Amino acid sequence: MKVTGFTFIRNAVKYDYPVIESIKSVLPVCDEFIVVAGNSEDSTRQLIETIGAGKIKIIDTIWDDNLREGGRVLALETDKAFRAIADDTDWCFYIQGDEVVHEKYLPEIRSAMQKNLNDKNVDGLVFKYLHFYGSYDYVGESYQWYRNEVRVIRNNKNIYSYRDAQGFRKDNNKRLNVKEVDAYIYHYGWVKKPDAMQKKQEDFNKLWHDDKWIEKNIPKKNEFDYSNIDILRKFTGTHPEVMQERIHKINWKFDYDISKGELKFKDKLKKMCEKLGFDIGQYKNYRLLK
Repeated sequence: MKVTGFTFIRNAVKYDYPVIESIKSVLPVCDEFIVVAGNSEDSTRQLIETIGAGKIKIIDTIWDDNLREGGRVLALETDKAFRAIADDTDWCFYIQGDEVVHEKYLPEIRSAMQKNLNDKNVDGLVFKYLHFYGSYDYVGESYQWYRNEVRVIRNNKNIYSYRDAQGFRKDNNKRLNVKEVDAYIYHYGWVKKPDAMQKKQEDFNKLWHDDKWIEKNIPKKNEFDYSNIDILRKFTGTHPEVMQERIHKINWKFDYDISKGELKFKDKLKKMCEKLGFDIGQYKNYRLLK
């Protein structure tokens, strides 16, 4: 069984992406790894080169900055990486530049890929998510955060990145048939230095909206205000080993009073249904196979 990892990245230094940690977290289960490096304004490409693993292949690309609709350029860059994967690969492990896998899940992920290798009806594996916010101590609890997404796909070039690269589709907009894997993706996209987060908000939204929308909806300021959040819970687990140095270097303070947050009634109902084994009102960009 051959596994190839793939990702895209641009301006990782400017926006403080943990892309090195992201790639390193899945390298142990990958035979090779494709990185599509966009035309950055910083030293992102040199940063990727520091990984030094013989598994890494870097492909330089130019983003279409005129494409400002629905985050479509993110899907196009994802597809560039996916199309570069060799035909002898069986499974493709997609990881975004702010996502990290804890090493404790790697054996389960590898086992799930091996178990479903010969079942061609299985297009991929769907993961659970933890969304960290403000600091490494809190995770999003409300249902504004997506709960699951596909991150391992079969090397079938009829599959393509969907919308803004959150998931995948195949064969003219069909959802993938997937199996659940008992593993979490740790999403650190909302844990950055406040100034880097503010830069990201101002620039990244240009991939979805025009200048008039940006001017109206994204306030100009030096630092992002993390206090505007509904409900978080304290994270009591451990972070991936590859994240430890980054966590140790955190140089800003974020405090949240968990007693003030309360789920809305509809979210409480969803949570109750989840405990009973039912998913109510959760968007699924895939077909779950039992």
